[in-house]
Amino acid sequence: MASISLRSVQKAYGDHAPVIRDVDLEIGEHEFCVFLGPSGCGKSTLLRMIAGLEDITDGDLYIDGKLVNEVPAAQRGVAMVFQSYALFPHMTVYQNMAFGLTLAKTPKDVIDRKVKEAARVLQLEALLERRPKELSGGQRQRVAIGRAIVRSPSVFLFDEPLSNLDATLRGQTRVEIARLHKQFDTASVVYVTHDQIEAMTLADKIVLMHAGADTAKYGSIAQVGAPLELYHRPRSRFVAGFIGSPRMNFLPARVVLGSAESVSIVLDGTNERLQIHANGEALRPDQAVTLGIRPEHLEPAASNGSIQQITRSVSLVEQLGEHSYLHLDQPGGAVLIAKAPGDRTPRQGENVAFNVPPASCHLFTEDGFAVTSAAIPHFA
Repeated sequence: MASISLRSVQKAYGDHAPVIRDVDLEIGEHEFCVFLGPSGCGKSTLLRMIAGLEDITDGDLYIDGKLVNEVPAAQRGVAMVFQSYALFPHMTVYQNMAFGLTLAKTPKDVIDRKVKEAARVLQLEALLERRPKELSGGQRQRVAIGRAIVRSPSVFLFDEPLSNLDATLRGQTRVEIARLHKQFDTASVVYVTHDQIEAMTLADKIVLMHAGADTAKYGSIAQVGAPLELYHRPRSRFVAGFIGSPRMNFLPARVVLGSAESVSIVLDGTNERLQIHANGEALRPDQAVTLGIRPEHLEPAASNGSIQQITRSVSLVEQLGEHSYLHLDQPGGAVLIAKAPGDRTPRQGENVAFNVPPASCHLFTEDGFAVTSAAIPHFA
């Protein structure tokens, strides 16, 4: 198994501004690391630099402690699974999986053993004589994964491998990839996706990346951490809004009183006043801030009157069975979303009170950085 270390890595094309800027990152042995972010943030470019398919403009890349900036892709001990499968249409499943080993002049008996073992693990044994056109999308992706497995790499690289599959196959293949990572405990995994559900369910570590102008302003990496660390303790409004589905609600507010331990705010357009935990940074009275609260953390209240409550009118109800999402009217024409039990759904136009737990609130300054610390356990 191998660790990966990126130190002050940058990537620029010609005289243009860097598309990857100031990346310092450590990926441990047998770690499942997911590069997550919106389109254009450079996550696939960063993956291709690890693979050796893109040159590094500046900085250093180490794999298993060895500097590999100038090492050819074929000698890095990595295997890559592409979004497009990249299977040879005229070859059988067996031949596709064996192709890399054949080029490396591996003995035929070793090729046969490795291909059949990978086929057993991936449940492809009955399909070895078929060609790609005779396979479903999920089966083709498993063949592409099998082609990587037979090489016994120290690092697996996945570039949005599920984006071409339908919703059901995405769920099934996601589970298979997680199972394979546990089964092949000798390899580290770097996985690129724009789907935060994939990232949350697969990753040991998420690397959330900025895009566009934010890259030049803040650097390429927005936050690195375990999935629940990013969910519960986002360092910025960008992170808070990207992680979670539906996304976090953002409500404009102003500070009434502030100390290093707590902040009292009033929501814009209302007289609703809320008390929020602080992280040691005192805010000045009348300072503009943004309150962040996730739909699942707004608790329908049994009655009105609590100081830590807000009341809104229901404009739309999304009924999903087990639960419903309530779209609530906000001052200024914005929409607030709350999650409610599916068997107790209020009617459209009804006024509903919600408790706003201080431990679930996040506060962001005008520059987008978090200035509160939720009272929750730390996630390593």
